[in-house]
Amino acid sequence: MEAPTFLGYRRENGRVGIRNHVVILPVDDISNAACEAVANNIKGIRAIPHAYGRLQFGADLELFFRTLIGTGANPNVAAVVVVGIEPGWTDRVVQGIAETGKPVSGFAIERTGDLGTIAKASRQAKEYLQWASELQREECSVADLYVSVKCGESDTTTGLGSCPTVGNVIDRIIPMGATASFGETSELTGGEHVVESLAATPEVAAEFRRVYDAYNDFILAEKTDDLSDSQPTMGNIIGGLTTIEEKAFGNIEKLGKSTKFVGCLEPAEAPSGNGLWFMDTSSAAAEAVTLWAASGAVVHLFPTGQGNVVGHPVVPVIKLSANPITCSTMSEHIDLDVSAILRGEMSYSEAGAELLDMVVRTCNGRFTSAVALGHREFVITKLYRSA
Repeated sequence: MEAPTFLGYRRENGRVGIRNHVVILPVDDISNAACEAVANNIKGIRAIPHAYGRLQFGADLELFFRTLIGTGANPNVAAVVVVGIEPGWTDRVVQGIAETGKPVSGFAIERTGDLGTIAKASRQAKEYLQWASELQREECSVADLYVSVKCGESDTTTGLGSCPTVGNVIDRIIPMGATASFGETSELTGGEHVVESLAATPEVAAEFRRVYDAYNDFILAEKTDDLSDSQPTMGNIIGGLTTIEEKAFGNIEKLGKSTKFVGCLEPAEAPSGNGLWFMDTSSAAAEAVTLWAASGAVVHLFPTGQGNVVGHPVVPVIKLSANPITCSTMSEHIDLDVSAILRGEMSYSEAGAELLDMVVRTCNGRFTSAVALGHREFVITKLYRSA
């Protein structure tokens, strides 16, 4: 099959984005107000408030910086204004984003105050916005795409319909040269040996096993009596999934039937090449999508059963479902209805072709349901409490 093309934005470092956002990025929670004020002043830019950025240390701080810098570096972002309380960490974020070659400026609130900072940042944001508005899309190939995949509010229809549909797309786009990533480490429990068998090399398999065991040991050390209502969630249980093993085997369907994964990534780490990659992530929707966006993914495929509504500030999230009740009662959240699979009226190949077409349409500018409904969830993964 010939690789489909779409119109995208080729950035200064050669990466391709499908959106053209100008972002106001707070370094810390106490800079949120200033960033939101700038976004209020300059129409068309996007502030991304969050809850952290103060007194973090060690691995938690490194993950925080990787997430923030990666979000600004994402190819869906044309330019960035960074605002922080102190100049040191503000400049660290600015310098990290600047490595992409895109326009980025930083402003510290200390010794200036909110009002002065907002005025300066607003002027810079206006310049960036007008500059970005003249950037032109160009023809790109699916080989230029980095796609992330994660399911949410899974039920019995997910493993039977929507997740295999995503797997069909993975099997289509990886041979075309695309990059993709899956994760949800805890949600592979009971099927981890199957995932291990899908590694491209023994070395990749061993690294996956090491990462999985470390996450599983952490969960076992921190849980109370069990993981009921957390993994599987109550929504999963209501939807007919009684064990984490049942949930895992539906989840694994997203990996496809013929694709091997070529490497393992730390949370928010960018892949070093094309192919399918495993990322060590939480199974919580907003946390995981945030990590993949920070690693550079430009579009996310999200199969859902009971109906998850998550979105992201800069990455379009495409929802698909095979649950006819969800597609009826929550139709405003669903971009692709594949419930015909369960009626025997649609094959996985036909569903995969429709999903790939939806990906191309989204890359060309179609608003996903999550975007249209204003879902911009941005949740930073916290490893432990701050100092």
